[in-house]
Amino acid sequence: MENANMIHHFLSADRRIRTLASHLSDHSSTMASDNPTSTLSPSPTAGSYVGSASVFSAIAQAPEDSILGVTVAFNKDPSPVKVNLGVGAYRTEEGKPLVLNVVRKAEQLLVNDPSRVKEYLPITGLADFNNLSARLIFGAGSLAIQENRVATVQCLSGTGSLRVGSEFLARNYHEKVIYIPQPTWGNHPKVFTISGLVVKYYRYYDPGTRGLNFHGLLEDLSSAPQGAIVLLHACAHNPTGVDPTLEQWEQIRQLMRSKGLLPFFDSAYQTQVLSCKPNFSTPFYYILDAFMSWL
Repeated sequence: MENANMIHHFLSADRRIRTLASHLSDHSSTMASDNPTSTLSPSPTAGSYVGSASVFSAIAQAPEDSILGVTVAFNKDPSPVKVNLGVGAYRTEEGKPLVLNVVRKAEQLLVNDPSRVKEYLPITGLADFNNLSARLIFGAGSLAIQENRVATVQCLSGTGSLRVGSEFLARNYHEKVIYIPQPTWGNHPKVFTISGLVVKYYRYYDPGTRGLNFHGLLEDLSSAPQGAIVLLHACAHNPTGVDPTLEQWEQIRQLMRSKGLLPFFDSAYQTQVLSCKPNFSTPFYYILDAFMSWL
């Protein structure tokens, strides 16, 4: 009976659409006959053609993404011993995508849960996901969470989160300069620039030592304007993998607090690091206690 009602509604909607289309057609014909001297022709739209050229023909092709381009080259390479180091994702010994057992189990639980619905989520996303994410990031005993000072918004992966966060700052924060490490993830400068922020760099990696250029980092952040935004990789710095020690994080915290700098964390690999170092403490716990505001 439910399916029959659904089909009835679809048929009724289809009839209404055809009736409306017929009415509009009759109305257009009447307009044309009432004014024989007029010529009714559709106006050019974004999807129409003027002559033989598309209105989009002048748009330049965007450059290839350097990171995803590695995967394209990998797929084309016939070598039997090739290794893809372009994307930070788990792989099997055969180089195939690895789906974690916990993910497969969670998928089955979701599929078999009769209470789940497919309604629209609130603007800020799924509340349970947001609450659990905040506890993962800040710690279950976080004072900020206990005092209800944490606002969490579910976004579309890393790029989407960075875009929402940077646009929020560009519209609502008094300082538009953001300092990002050199080097950093290739999408960082693009996302921040298009969001309306002014990108500057602070020294990070030392090719000579293959480690952190800590002196250069402190020197560059010391010269940053009061209140500037600072992008910090929470752990497993992309692309170098070099992280400050806990003692160095403490010095970074003291410097940023004295300058009134705003921390903007990109935490893409926290769970991977925790899986390798169960006793690892992320810099959030060292930074957040010293700041009232952060992203």
